[in-house]
Amino acid sequence: MFKKDTVAQFCQPQDPQDSPSGKPDSAVGSRPGNSTPEHNGKVSAALPQQHGVLVLNKPSGPTSARCLTAIKRLGQKKIGHAGTLDPLASGVLLVLLGQATKLSGHLMAGGGKVYSGELRLGQTTDTWDIEGKVIDEAPWQHISEEDVKREVAAWLALTEQPVPSYSAAKHEGQPLYKLARKGLEAPQKIKCMKISQADVLEISLPLVRFRVACSSGTYIRSLAHSLGSRLGCGAVLTELTREFSHPFGLDVARDPADFTADPSLLPGCVTPVADALPHWPRVDLTPDEAARVRNGMAVPCPPQAEPGNGEDLAFLMEQGQALALAKREATAAGSCWAVLRGLWN
Repeated sequence: MFKKDTVAQFCQPQDPQDSPSGKPDSAVGSRPGNSTPEHNGKVSAALPQQHGVLVLNKPSGPTSARCLTAIKRLGQKKIGHAGTLDPLASGVLLVLLGQATKLSGHLMAGGGKVYSGELRLGQTTDTWDIEGKVIDEAPWQHISEEDVKREVAAWLALTEQPVPSYSAAKHEGQPLYKLARKGLEAPQKIKCMKISQADVLEISLPLVRFRVACSSGTYIRSLAHSLGSRLGCGAVLTELTREFSHPFGLDVARDPADFTADPSLLPGCVTPVADALPHWPRVDLTPDEAARVRNGMAVPCPPQAEPGNGEDLAFLMEQGQALALAKREATAAGSCWAVLRGLWN
C-alpha cells in the first residue's frame, strides 16, 4: 500500500472532469507549469527518450493518465500504455516508451490479467464502485456465504458483460462518462470477455474478497455489479489491485514516486522492446536483410522457422536490437517475414 505522503509527493490535483469516476485525482511531484524533473531539490536535465516497457505499481487515487504525465515530465515525450486502471484501482500499469508504443495492441490483445479485489453487498452506485453516488440500498443479511461462493463461481460462465456508464468507452465519439455526467443516456454497450479463474479469498459479510483471471478489457466493476444484481441486494467494488498484466506482475513493478524522487533510476527499470513479448521468436538478420527491412521489404523465413515450428509473429533483430515487428506470410517462393511496424524511427 502507498502511504498518503508518498502519493501526495507523486501527485498533483487534477480536474475531476478528466477522471471517468468524476473524483479529484491525487497527484504528481513537479510544480505546476514546470516540466523539468527535480531531484533532491535540484533541477535535473531531462532524460533521453527511452524505448521499452516500464512497469509501474500505480497507487489508488491518481488516474492512469496522471501517472503517465509524471513519467512524461522526465523527458519521455513518446509515451503510451497497455490498458489503464480506474482511479480507485492500484497495481500493474504498463507504460510504453518510445518504440514500445507500437506494441500496445499486441500486449492488450495477446495476454490476460489477474486482479484481486473487494466488494460490498447491499449498495448500488451510478459508477458501480464505492466512489459513485448511491442510488439504491437493500438488505443483505439473508445472503449466505454459500450464496456468494456460487455467484462468484458463476463468473466463469460469463462470455459478455455490460460496460459501466461511467467508463472511457465511447458512444459516437464521446466517452460514456462525459455523457453520464451531462445526464445523457447512451445505448447499453456489451463487451465480450472471458473469466478463466474466479476464487473467493475471504468472506466477512457484507464484504467479499476475491481474485479473478480474465481477458484484457474486462470490467471488474461490472462483475461486482452483476453479482449484486443476481443476489438481489446490489454490490459495489470497494478495492481493486491488478496483480498481473501479461507478461508482467507486481514483482517487477516500481512505485511511481521512485522516479520523481530520482529520475536516474528510470533507464535501468525499462524492459527492452523485444523482451516485452517473450513468446515472440527473434529472427536475426544479415546486414543485407536489415537494409531490406528498413525499406519495408519482406525477408525469407529460414527453414527452421517454417509454419508449425514457431509463432506467426516475430521480432526482426539487427545486432541484438529489435528492428521491426513482422508477420509470417506465404508467398509463391515460400514463407517470408513481412514488416508490420518498423522500430527504427
